[in-house]
Amino acid sequence: MSNPGFRLDDKVAIVTGGSRGLGRAMALGFAEAGADVVVASRKIEPCERVAAEIEALGRRGLAVACHVGDWADCDALIARAVSEFGRIDILVNNAGIAPVPPSLLGITEDLFDKTFAVNLKGPLRLTALAAEHMAPGSTIINISSKASTHTTPHTVVYGAAKAGLNALTRASSQELGPKGIRVNAIVCGPFHSDSFDRSIPTPEIEQMIASSLTLKRIAEADEVVGTALYLASDASSYMTGALLALDGGGV
Repeated sequence: MSNPGFRLDDKVAIVTGGSRGLGRAMALGFAEAGADVVVASRKIEPCERVAAEIEALGRRGLAVACHVGDWADCDALIARAVSEFGRIDILVNNAGIAPVPPSLLGITEDLFDKTFAVNLKGPLRLTALAAEHMAPGSTIINISSKASTHTTPHTVVYGAAKAGLNALTRASSQELGPKGIRVNAIVCGPFHSDSFDRSIPTPEIEQMIASSLTLKRIAEADEVVGTALYLASDASSYMTGALLALDGGGV
């Protein structure tokens, strides 16, 4: 296997938060690389639209409604994927929320619990369940954030949850490595998404963020897909437990 490339022919992938933004971009990118894709998100209709796009690319697409912060929904998602496809080759823990509290004192218990449920509890449960249906060579990709290592007061809860996701990446890679299952994370810097665009009130603030990066611009969601394909494919067959920074040269 001198040049495995980034192909995913006939593999089965699950992408959480797959109905829009980065999740949709990865789901379609995986399908273009030859994978069948389970598209999971809280609302079924947007998932069905992405599944139809996958079918139009000549691959199987399956839409599943799943709130990853709900333990039972995680169980049902894995069960449905295995029932339909018989196995899981790739799991992408992409679903995430990043509510902005006004201050430490302004952090409510509800905000804290929901942020950790979606960003950490769900990925932990899905990783544990999916691994039971994965053969050697399978992969798990966690979508982390630069906030996990460079947290601000406004991202303290989100950053702490993503720091936990980094820890999960390292710990699960150690447990699952002997089974031939690789676990890695993409530590994303800023990229355009619905949540990012909503949180940036003016073009001047966006430019200020961009100016702090070596590349002097905010990424598009499609620019994360290549790294995800690398981690999902045999091209990264000797990489596990890695936290790959994809941040435009942020400091």
